[in-house]
Amino acid sequence: MQYGYFDDKNKEYVIERPDTPESWSNYLGSTEYGAIITNNAGGYSFYNSAADGRFLRLRPNTIPMDQPGRYIYLHDRDSKDYWSTSWQPVGKPLDKYKTVCRHGTAYTIISSAYNNILTETCYFVPLGDRFECWNLKVKSTDNKKRRLRLFTYAEYTGHWNLWMDIVNLQYTQYIMAMKVVDNIIDHGTNVNQPFNPDDPEEGGQGRHSFLGIAGAEISGYDTDRRKFIGPYRSYHNPLVVEQGECTNSIATSDNGCGTLQVDIELDPGEEKELTVVMGLGTAEEHGKKAVKEYSKAEKAHEEFVKLRNHWHNRLQGMSVETPDEELNSMLNMWSPYNCLITYAWSRAASLVYNGERNGLGYRDTVQDILGVLHSIPEEAIKRLELMITGQVSTGGAMPVVRPFSHKPGKEPAPAEEEYRSDDCLWLFNTIPAYVKETGDISFYEKVLSYADKGEDTVLGHLRRAIEFNLERSGNHNLPCGLFADWNDCLMLGHDGESVFVTFQLRYALSTYIEICDLLNKQNEAEWALSYLEKLDENIEHYAWDGDWYLRAYRWDGMKFGSKDCDEGKIWLNPQTWSVLSGHAKGEKALRVLRQVKEKLFTDYGIMVCDPPYVKTDLGVIKAPLFNAGTKENGGIFCHTQGWAVMAEAMQGNGTQAYAYFRAFMPAAYNTKAEIRQIEPYVYCQSTHSKYSPRFGNSRLPWLSGAATWAFYSASQYIMGIRPEYHGITIDPCIPANWKKLKITRRFRGKMLNITIQNPHKKEKGIARLQVNGTFIEGNCIPVGILKENNAVEAIME
Repeated sequence: MQYGYFDDKNKEYVIERPDTPESWSNYLGSTEYGAIITNNAGGYSFYNSAADGRFLRLRPNTIPMDQPGRYIYLHDRDSKDYWSTSWQPVGKPLDKYKTVCRHGTAYTIISSAYNNILTETCYFVPLGDRFECWNLKVKSTDNKKRRLRLFTYAEYTGHWNLWMDIVNLQYTQYIMAMKVVDNIIDHGTNVNQPFNPDDPEEGGQGRHSFLGIAGAEISGYDTDRRKFIGPYRSYHNPLVVEQGECTNSIATSDNGCGTLQVDIELDPGEEKELTVVMGLGTAEEHGKKAVKEYSKAEKAHEEFVKLRNHWHNRLQGMSVETPDEELNSMLNMWSPYNCLITYAWSRAASLVYNGERNGLGYRDTVQDILGVLHSIPEEAIKRLELMITGQVSTGGAMPVVRPFSHKPGKEPAPAEEEYRSDDCLWLFNTIPAYVKETGDISFYEKVLSYADKGEDTVLGHLRRAIEFNLERSGNHNLPCGLFADWNDCLMLGHDGESVFVTFQLRYALSTYIEICDLLNKQNEAEWALSYLEKLDENIEHYAWDGDWYLRAYRWDGMKFGSKDCDEGKIWLNPQTWSVLSGHAKGEKALRVLRQVKEKLFTDYGIMVCDPPYVKTDLGVIKAPLFNAGTKENGGIFCHTQGWAVMAEAMQGNGTQAYAYFRAFMPAAYNTKAEIRQIEPYVYCQSTHSKYSPRFGNSRLPWLSGAATWAFYSASQYIMGIRPEYHGITIDPCIPANWKKLKITRRFRGKMLNITIQNPHKKEKGIARLQVNGTFIEGNCIPVGILKENNAVEAIME
């Protein structure tokens, strides 16, 4: 079943049927003023933090999942009929009500047609501003005069902290004070206290938001939710809209809303336009300024164009033209856009991540940076430096870094039992990737603080990360799992050993050697090499299980991921990372990858382990808390899928790498959306596996490491465009039936226009490479020969 299509030219996903299986969402704004919006105008808005800065309410886990939202109701003053400019919340019959939603880059446009009235609402946050615009056009296609009345609806939080608003009602039902100033609504909480916007975590401060309408006369208002909705009613049939007139209510305590009433009269063919402005600050100051600034519709049009151009420019780092149109749609727009949104909000704000995670998770955020280095390296380095200063002097890391309050050198170090074993090992993926993307080799010598005390060069931070794991090794001289090793369900005990982290440590050591060779630090390289050789011996002796690699050892020696286990016999991560780390080579690499394909691969992706845990005690592993075939219990955890793609590509298996990629690629399910259910244009955290009756259903879209590793694996391993310290490598690994592909790539300020021919149906291997008419040896283009624009011709053989 299909609900929409990819409009590649406009970089939009167009939803033609509003009754999507789940609410399909998009993002507005920036990390200062953020907002979630769905295809039915649901969602919420917040300042800095979805947990501590929420001023527009969302009720989590409801049906539908996105209510309330940013609603505009229309009431026909003659027929008394009413509807909303988005299908929901009124929900008119779809044989009479037509609507289209266009999700774009930080904007959403919802148009509707009902009873000879056309509407189009463009939702966006102007660049650099702390308010959002709902630019509305209303047009009559009737042959008679139409008299309409418009009502806005925004439901305010009683407290800007999510938990306080939803749970602590005995307090938050007594702190709201609404007022109307010159026809602009002022939503205030704790109004007797001063405002401290630099500290969003201070709960008792006074806060204000406003809602006004520019370009129209206000004929009424309501600020009391109970008065607007009415007793025993809901958003689909509010009493004020049904009766067609506001009550001019002012809410004190209880629950507030933002409703302004506007009368609109339309002659046949006539169109009128207005702009709702809603955002941070008082009605008296900030609201009046916004209404005045947007008094003419042209201002909203100009700011919208600026916003769209800004975001489209951020997506210009790479584009592709392959035989797979769905892959093109993902790589040219939605995959990098998904990466940018995930980079911005980590796991802090979506319809599912509803504010329970307040800050930047260390391991997640360091990985997220990988997905945006090609597009916004100047911004990404600031985030990367922030995360490096989240490493403590032991070499471990703070589990969460709060950018709005982080103080390098002054943060308390975690207790030993709180460390995660994988946190700082992700730096070995991201820091070299940044240096290779930009050529800024001096970054390794930059001095940055530790979170708690002291400072070091970036190279010193990397060495300290290695030492952290070396100093915490178990009985088999493999790295300890500590509190968690990426999979929070494994109960290894502090001194249990993680084979997955072992391979991460191996990758870290080999990467450190490469860096030290680059910097001519031979003593450092030799130090790392001595540990690498010992680690390889220990892996062979203790991590190999005969046909695949173990997942871990518990503190008492109990094995995870062994053929002798009744449940969880084989795990994905150690198999893929044995190849990515460079330990498994040749026949052994092919052997473990065959096991992945035979035992873990399904139609909708690769399971994290098999079989799932049902009988195993929770003292051993927490996985049985989840239903079999979901999340970490034998589910298809999408974060891991890109690693399998990369591992197959490293072995030259382009057809298999591509099959793995399409299995979890959102666009592959655009014509069968009833299976995946969530948005077919963004990645998700997990998919139900074959052990679940919901096999193929996906959950938790947008904010996932799957976004980064999907783009990274597709761009650098399938397309094969990989930055190096002194150039850029052309090394595609593609299906044998692909005859040709074209790629544009921005690299260090230069543009490469790459054409790859595959006349002999190969999967990997560049035989000839020509740059600007000159043949070069090998497949790495030296940066020194690049011009502003470069024609690159490659032939596979």
